[in-house]
Amino acid sequence: MSIFKGLKSKRQTAQTSVANADRSEHRFDYRIAQSAQYLQDDIFDRLRSSVPVIDACIDKIVRLTGGFRLVSDDETYQQELDRFCNEVPVGISGRSLNTFADMYLDSLLTYGRAFGRILTDHRTQSIRGLYVCDPTLYRVTQGRTPLDISITGSFSAKVFKAASPQQLLYTTLNPSPKAPQGVSLLRGLPAMSNILMRIYECIGQNFDRAGNVRYAVTYKPAGESDKVWARQRALDIAKEWSDGMNASRNGVVKDFISVGDVDIRVIGADNQVLDTQVPVRQLLEQIVAKLSIPPFLLGLNWSTTEKMSSQQADMLTSELEYYRRLLTPVIKRVGDTFLRLCAAPCECSVQWENINLQDEVELAHARLYSAQAKVLEDSSEKTQQ
Repeated sequence: MSIFKGLKSKRQTAQTSVANADRSEHRFDYRIAQSAQYLQDDIFDRLRSSVPVIDACIDKIVRLTGGFRLVSDDETYQQELDRFCNEVPVGISGRSLNTFADMYLDSLLTYGRAFGRILTDHRTQSIRGLYVCDPTLYRVTQGRTPLDISITGSFSAKVFKAASPQQLLYTTLNPSPKAPQGVSLLRGLPAMSNILMRIYECIGQNFDRAGNVRYAVTYKPAGESDKVWARQRALDIAKEWSDGMNASRNGVVKDFISVGDVDIRVIGADNQVLDTQVPVRQLLEQIVAKLSIPPFLLGLNWSTTEKMSSQQADMLTSELEYYRRLLTPVIKRVGDTFLRLCAAPCECSVQWENINLQDEVELAHARLYSAQAKVLEDSSEKTQQ
């Protein structure tokens, strides 16, 4: 019996060691995955700070998404709802619900996910403010129910349940079974941007080398007698040339006079600088196509027709409508929470403004044409009678 007990204890010890090894390996893999995700998010941050076109595209998308207004089902609470939308604190220095929506959308486009929270005051039973979290520091997973939300730190395997899941706001951009945490709008751009920055770096190095004009002064001795004094004359020429260059920096024109065969040339003047317009434009076309921003909005003077510009504006409008559909449930949830805390027996709806002036002009033309058609129809009916 003692032998079997010993075998049993050894088996349990071996199983425990294997389980601990699997657990440690899983923790190691988890940390590797989280570190890779954090590095990818850091690449997106550096991408926006390094390439101005990408940063300008995201800023324009956020601004062109437009403003909105929360409309209460009961007009009695409309004034309080408007005051809340205009005065609710957001983060440290922000204020208004529009500011929260802009920060939330900016995070959603950059990282592919946005994480916010509704801060409430338990004593006054009111919303104290809104907060947009850094999505690179947290990972949100959902359980069997919408309120079963777990939050994990980026560099920690510890998982804790959300205390007030109904106050959390979480949205992902283009989620898929392979990427449930969302996909950044900047996916695919690091490779193109790396090539673009290398071209700009080479342009800067070429201007450092050839842009700052440097001269090559060559003294050629004429005979044997000149070769004897070649070293001394070269030193004298170098001294006089240096004095002339220093005098020109102070605004004094000083001529250079020498005796003998002296050749002065600009270094690099005979070389041809590579034309970078074609590769730079090809890379910018890839970036603009990914971000769906018309080139004329970025100040890129590319040859486009009026019809092509209108088609590009229509494509941008459809993209902005998609982002509005992502923001509408989040904004509506904030407004409904405010009304519930005010004990209001109603809900609110989100009314978006027209995206640009062109939409308003088209709507005005449509109403005008409808009114003219109705007038013609009425006059024709009267004539027939």
